Amino acid sequence: MEHLSIEMLLFIIAGGFVAAFVDAVVGGGGMIAVPVLLMTGMPADVVLGTNKLAGTMGSLTSTVTFMRSGKVDFKSVKWLFPLSLLGAVSGTLVLRHIPSDFLKPLVVVMLIGITVYTIFRKSWGSSSTFRSYSAKSAWLIAITALGFGFYDGFFGPGTGSFLIFAFLMLGLDFVKAAGNAKVLNFGSNIASLATFMLLGTINYEIGLPMGAAMIAGSMCGSKVAIRKGAAYVRPLFIIVCVSLIGKQVWELVSK
Repeated sequence: MEHLSIEMLLFIIAGGFVAAFVDAVVGGGGMIAVPVLLMTGMPADVVLGTNKLAGTMGSLTSTVTFMRSGKVDFKSVKWLFPLSLLGAVSGTLVLRHIPSDFLKPLVVVMLIGITVYTIFRKSWGSSSTFRSYSAKSAWLIAITALGFGFYDGFFGPGTGSFLIFAFLMLGLDFVKAAGNAKVLNFGSNIASLATFMLLGTINYEIGLPMGAAMIAGSMCGSKVAIRKGAAYVRPLFIIVCVSLIGKQVWELVSK
């Protein structure tokens, strides 16, 4: 692959910033970052590996920002993080033997359900009603962390949004749900990134500049979400879910 032009590099940096800004708040940054990287002409596997490198850099930044602002429930995530990591390792290993495309219709149905539910529950997530875990809810969130960690390693689209929805169902507000989801998503990103590194499918010349832009985008997105709260995060969550639905449907019908 030839060296990128200055114009293309600037486009990648701008795309990385926007993708990370959105991803820091409600997930779904990959639907912006991956098409941007595909325009460089890299093979699909290298695009995914390069996106994971840049995305993990951004994910770490937003995770730290949410943590420092007190928008993460440490009691929950300290035992859910290893489950997300384990799930992602398992999903990535399975992906090497089984194609993941069969999941696309199911993902569309799940995203539609999440979007409709969020739209009709207008005050949902505006304030936290969560107090503590029951035995049942602890098992459910543990299975969710492991399951969506596996999903992120195996397929990926919408992971952040699904995790936010899971924490909202527990009674957290939108901002704290986003903070918790970002921590778990960071765990699954680490596992996938390590796999891409071992496979040698990362373009560092592109991934590192894009990652630097994603650090800036994640920092800005996280701070805006924390400052503006649910009134900002909720509509963006719905927009991203609708966009993810459109992207998955387009990929299904355009084959």
